[in-house]
Amino acid sequence: MKIFVILSRVPFPLEKGDKLRAFHQLRELKKNNEIILCCITDIQPAAEAAHALKEICHEFHIFHLKKWKIYANLIFNILSRKPFQVMYFYQKNIHSAIRKLIATTQPDHIYCQLIRTAEYAKNEHDFPKTLDYQDAFSKGMERRLKKARWPMTEIFAAERRRLINYENIIFEYFEGKTIISEEDRRYIYHPERKNIAIVTNGIDTRFFKNDHSTQPTYDLVFTGNMSYPPNIETAEYIVKIVMPLIRKSKPDTTLLLAGSDPHRRVKALDKYRGVHVSGWVDDIREAYASARIFFAPMQIGTGLQNKLLEAMAMELPCVTSPLANKALKAKDKKDIFEANVPEDYATLICALLDDPDLRNAIGKRGRTFVQSRFSWEASSAQLESAMAAQNKAVVV
Repeated sequence: MKIFVILSRVPFPLEKGDKLRAFHQLRELKKNNEIILCCITDIQPAAEAAHALKEICHEFHIFHLKKWKIYANLIFNILSRKPFQVMYFYQKNIHSAIRKLIATTQPDHIYCQLIRTAEYAKNEHDFPKTLDYQDAFSKGMERRLKKARWPMTEIFAAERRRLINYENIIFEYFEGKTIISEEDRRYIYHPERKNIAIVTNGIDTRFFKNDHSTQPTYDLVFTGNMSYPPNIETAEYIVKIVMPLIRKSKPDTTLLLAGSDPHRRVKALDKYRGVHVSGWVDDIREAYASARIFFAPMQIGTGLQNKLLEAMAMELPCVTSPLANKALKAKDKKDIFEANVPEDYATLICALLDDPDLRNAIGKRGRTFVQSRFSWEASSAQLESAMAAQNKAVVV
């Protein structure tokens, strides 16, 4: 197939979940298909991006959003019903350029990642199309709303209503729909949501493998894009709520917060005793290998947590929340540890720090779990098969 792909970011470097998903999906799809990639971006791509894109597509085009148009869109969009994040990424001149490319290349299929890109393809009725919701954004906004303060509560509430409406309406414009987990699919409020195919993320267990040559220097590690609100909230929760409880028994407990673009609230945590905020790490495996336990007590957010897949593949025992494990579906106390409240997290962490044999056993079972359930090859093959089926249905 000739697949025309529209992304709301340049998928490199791989510091965000949607970029990671797109990069690995396209790299697999390229093996059997011709990939024409369009990336819409509000930042200057990394110098190495062009080289990385050649690995995952045959032809790529990068469209730069103009800042003044972003602001104008958001202002004029106040009285509309479209989500602000959809209009943030939409500009008419880019739409015209993409339409011309579609007309010129005549693809067999159009693939849009995230509802942010749907406006660029929804009216291309001459081509079968697939929309990757990835996550239920409306549910993620609802969780952020519960933690927000005024006036953000008003903004988040309005955006949640718009997202629910848009996620429902845009369903009708695409022949194929995918999403990352059954849990997220439940929160797409469309009567035919069961027709949304579950296409999970994968994990490269050949890359994420701990050779145990590095001696851990931290007790705990938490990783992720540190400007992403759910990760900011989690980092503060660990340092300000859970760590004081752990230190009642283990006063010298140390924590590494590793990940790109740390928000000022995350940077401020570096002043706490035993806490180190590293910022961007060239090889995230080093962060995992430097700790004894991966701690991700996620309080908000949606989708499958790539950080858990990576940590488990690295044989790190993981302590997380039921919210984060819903999409993963690892067995509590066998493949992973779950807790709900700060006191329980602290108890679990202390028990694991005291028992290296338990840490080792849970770490090995965690790796076996992700090896058996999550593969980029398998999930991308499922996506390719779904696209081919839609093409066949349209021809018939």
